[in-house]
Amino acid sequence: MTTTAIAPDGSATASGPHTAVLRAEARLFLREPGSLFWIVAFPAVLLTILGLIPSFREDDPALGGRSVIDLYVPVAVLLAMIMAGLQAMPPVLTGYRERGILRRMSATPVRPSALLAAQIVLHGAASLASAVLVVAVGRIAFGVRLPGQTAGYLLALLLTVVCVLALGATLCALSRTAKVATAVGSVAYLLMMFTAGVWVPVQAMPELLRRIVEFTPLGAASQALAQAAAGSWPEWSHLAVLVVWTAALGAGATRLFRWE
Repeated sequence: MTTTAIAPDGSATASGPHTAVLRAEARLFLREPGSLFWIVAFPAVLLTILGLIPSFREDDPALGGRSVIDLYVPVAVLLAMIMAGLQAMPPVLTGYRERGILRRMSATPVRPSALLAAQIVLHGAASLASAVLVVAVGRIAFGVRLPGQTAGYLLALLLTVVCVLALGATLCALSRTAKVATAVGSVAYLLMMFTAGVWVPVQAMPELLRRIVEFTPLGAASQALAQAAAGSWPEWSHLAVLVVWTAALGAGATRLFRWE
């Protein structure tokens, strides 16, 4: 059975409500080359630039026999998720709320929650596509070994995607307008970039700072991905940090989010 779903642009689509919204949002998402570049392409571009520095390709005993570029592959993967969850998604959803789109959708067979689900699916898929591209560039261009613990790497990757998108949904819940969402997202973006190790790899941080950072979602994710890439199963403490943050952020976003 099909129903007529109203897309965000006001057009009617005869199909399942969630499928119709997802298709409409996918079309709008693909019309934003800026978002696609920063989420999908930029992390791989940054990795390429860093990889062109000769000293970054040399193994360092202080880093456990790994090179700087080895450490930056997981960091570049995390960078895509930060872009998607904190810079791209919150302004879109708050903009829909600000313009009354969510309120109008409530009068149709489509529930506003379908729009939230579509945004999470699209930004999550873009983040995972970027992760594949980064790992491929690292392997092909700079000889970075593929993750030694594939199952652990995928588990850490999925937990991180869900956690960052839950953080983005929380920012949407707390921000009344798109401008506020952009401003708050920019502050959170800088903080998460630091804890993810974009400027200084978490493994190279002073011990006290590293232990503090490991209790943040991106700090724990960076360590978990690095351990899986090196061939070890990620420490359960790092995975637990991701689960706890995801549960807390998800509960907060659900409780605080308003459709109007």
